[in-house]
Amino acid sequence: MTLTRTERDSIGEWPVPHDADFGIHSARAADNFPITGILLRDYPEFVQSLAMVKKAAAMANRDLGALQPVIADAIIAACDAVIAGEGHSHFVVDMLQGGAGTSTNMNANEVIANMALRILGRPRGDYAAVNPNDHVNLSQSTNDVYPTAVRLTILRNCPALIESQRALKDALLEKAVAFDDVIKVGRTQLMDAVPMRLGSEFRAFAVTVGEDIDRLGEFANLLREINLGGTAIGTGINTPEGYSHLVISHLSKISGIPLIAAGDLIEATSDMGAFVTFSSVLKRIAVKLSKICNDLRLLNSGPRAGFGEIRLPPMQAGSSIMPGKVNPVIPEVVNQIAFQVIGNDLTVTLAAEAGQLQLNAMEPVIVLNILQSMRMLMRGMVVLRAKCIVGIEADRERCRELLEGSLVTVTALNPYIGYDEASRVAKLALLSRRTIRDVVLGEGLMTEAQLDEAFAPENLLGTTPR
Repeated sequence: MTLTRTERDSIGEWPVPHDADFGIHSARAADNFPITGILLRDYPEFVQSLAMVKKAAAMANRDLGALQPVIADAIIAACDAVIAGEGHSHFVVDMLQGGAGTSTNMNANEVIANMALRILGRPRGDYAAVNPNDHVNLSQSTNDVYPTAVRLTILRNCPALIESQRALKDALLEKAVAFDDVIKVGRTQLMDAVPMRLGSEFRAFAVTVGEDIDRLGEFANLLREINLGGTAIGTGINTPEGYSHLVISHLSKISGIPLIAAGDLIEATSDMGAFVTFSSVLKRIAVKLSKICNDLRLLNSGPRAGFGEIRLPPMQAGSSIMPGKVNPVIPEVVNQIAFQVIGNDLTVTLAAEAGQLQLNAMEPVIVLNILQSMRMLMRGMVVLRAKCIVGIEADRERCRELLEGSLVTVTALNPYIGYDEASRVAKLALLSRRTIRDVVLGEGLMTEAQLDEAFAPENLLGTTPR
């Protein structure tokens, strides 16, 4: 049988595993919210951010004489251990929870309190010595700790997400250079348009990925403004004089991220606008990635009955019944990531709108969706680059074949024979299944030399810089 200890709260008693660093509040929450199966410990960077906030609070309270040094130092040491990766298995609350994040905050309070007790040589649950509320949560509430830890987590995760964007952009640029000599059919509305370089197509992919690197950094900066020190609703109740400035200074040093106090703590406690804006950038990234993956799947389609202009690296057998079939599974999974991120953004929007008066109780679903979107986008771009982009090959013969058999070169004849006559030539070529060159020569509209001049690469491809 599992050994337990009995803890008490204002509701009553609850058995807690004797070797658990969490306490009664966390145990009740784990029982109340068996919702997603995604627990706090599944986002270790979030757990670390919570510990950073608790450490900064203990330091500020100690410096201001609100917390005995021996207790503060034990709490700080416990926080350092959590930041280093210890004790994460005891963060057992579901990411999706009622209570505006209170269960998350209490899980952190209890784990840190019990770890601090062991540092002091005291047994778990001896809360008279180190209390989760009176000591670990001193000068705090869920309503300033939770959103601060979330913002810090997002800011700490941004560099990895940006690095995955940069690496993907660089891989696309390498293909742009490699494919620069391949001239192919450009298409609009899935119809033949004008000739272009395959390299230009990949360069455009790189640019569309690169555009959002700066956007992500810009909007992440909005999250540096935090409400720590505002406690319950932003009035600063139960905090010593000078606490807000000091705790934010400590947290900036601990995290290595320059944080600033919100100009109006009451507004900052209830407003989710920065999360809505940041989530919209994640959606924008997802939409662009999905469009690129749509194009890769089309360009790779076939191998005989589709476009077949590029060959994606084969990753796995594509069918349990059709021998030899290979599917574009990497672009497909990135498409699905994009759909999830787009849906997550709508959830964030609805949750942000659902706030009432001085608090938004729907913060947990905002947190889960933004952190999930960031993680999926980062991993998706890493996989797309490593398992797809770097291994793409151009089918030069297929590109040449489609170009020569298409009608796209007719546009280059406009300066020589005019739009109406060029339209007639295109129609004749289509009906007779002849090339544009053959029809023009057959109709006596231009000479071979004139056609060579019109179809020279510099005329076919325009003047866009490469």
